[in-house]
Amino acid sequence: MTRARNVKIVATLGPASNDYDMIRALFEAGADVFRLNMSHGDHSEIRVRHEIIRKIEADLDRPIAILADLQGPKLRCGVFANDEGEELEVGQKFRFDLDKAEGDSTRVCLPHKEIFDALEVGATLLVNDGKIRVRVEECGADFANCVVEVGGTISNRKGVNVPDVVLPLAALSEKDRRDLEFVCELGVDWLALSFVQRPEDVAEARELAKGRAAVLSKIEKPAAVTAFDDILEVSDGIMVARGDLGVELPVQNVPPIQKQLIRKCRLAAKPVIVATQMLESMIDSPVPTRAEVSDVATAIYEGADAIMLSAESAAGSFPIEAVTTMNNVAIEVESDSTYRDVIEASRNSKGVTVADGIVAAAREIAETTDIKAICCFTQSGTTALLVARERPRVPIIALSPVKATLRRLCLSWGTNCYNSDDVERFKMAVIGAARAALDSGHATKDDFIVVTAGVPFNVRGTTNILRVAPCDERLILNIDPE
Repeated sequence: MTRARNVKIVATLGPASNDYDMIRALFEAGADVFRLNMSHGDHSEIRVRHEIIRKIEADLDRPIAILADLQGPKLRCGVFANDEGEELEVGQKFRFDLDKAEGDSTRVCLPHKEIFDALEVGATLLVNDGKIRVRVEECGADFANCVVEVGGTISNRKGVNVPDVVLPLAALSEKDRRDLEFVCELGVDWLALSFVQRPEDVAEARELAKGRAAVLSKIEKPAAVTAFDDILEVSDGIMVARGDLGVELPVQNVPPIQKQLIRKCRLAAKPVIVATQMLESMIDSPVPTRAEVSDVATAIYEGADAIMLSAESAAGSFPIEAVTTMNNVAIEVESDSTYRDVIEASRNSKGVTVADGIVAAAREIAETTDIKAICCFTQSGTTALLVARERPRVPIIALSPVKATLRRLCLSWGTNCYNSDDVERFKMAVIGAARAALDSGHATKDDFIVVTAGVPFNVRGTTNILRVAPCDERLILNIDPE
């Protein structure tokens, strides 16, 4: 099944998308990657969804990526004597402390000593997704006396954000560690790491994953934006998680940050997902708002590798319509001549390696001659990622004998992933590429393709060869009889 667009679609699974027929329908509507949200559902439910995806993959003979999104440390206040909560007024005093007694209109427990260890006078605490904002006037090892700057109702176990400080919290809770081991053994392709603050958080997850899954860092805290270059260097991919990011930062800061992070990811040849509230109204409506459509289009114009649906596909009333809408918006945007102008104007490949030169040359040849596709033989995925960074005008065909590599590449812009046999000679690689181009409908026997690979084969990171080849196997054999 060949997509008519290059940007990939990530669909979150949940109660609304929980059986074979629905998940297959989502794939056929356009979903390329399925997200398993570890914040919801126990291990038995996650296992069933994983098995369904792998069955669909086998039935359709098409690689499908699975992304497991770890919950991360959740900071929540305690409970109140009044189950309905308390109303906080602007200007009133309110205290957070470690006392486990039920809260009232003057105080509540905040059972996270690490927050008090890091707080300073003047810091901001955000409660219930930022609906309530308080400022610290006095603090110690077990308390924070605050003044309310934005009021509202505070109730049992509401989330608390601390945007002004880097908290001495591990990005992986004990639950996350258990979930990570479970999904890695299960066989997911990507791990999304929540509430990353520093590169060390990513290094810890990578050490635990032991190469069984690629690690994707969710950027949703100001500290992660500040340390982004270092986080990107140790990550396999990035998610711009605009929900919490928009809580912890002024909302007007999020669009330019999104644009900056996408460009940096593209330069590094690492896939980037734009997520959160993309088609939020479609949870309850079969059609989106015009603003939501523009938001999806903006992410595509900016060159994002993937765009993501959360509750729209997991718990909404119209999951198939949401995927279909996203697919249709992507097709329309990518057919706009302005899209190519924007993408090519933002191309900034500062190649310093042979591989950089090879993929840049492949793109240039493909766009200046009548080439139908760029075919990449890749062991680890590096060659295909570098070609995707170029955002060529022709399709990218990624060929690999490594199923895990093909699945991970399903998240990367423009990659059409196909299984191949192990090859030892470049001639056989060219024949395999020609067959894939023909079988996928990207070329006919009268057409030519560009083939890139690394020789010797089956060695990671050795992209060093490029060839323009006919799609007619007989011509390949005549040109290269050896």
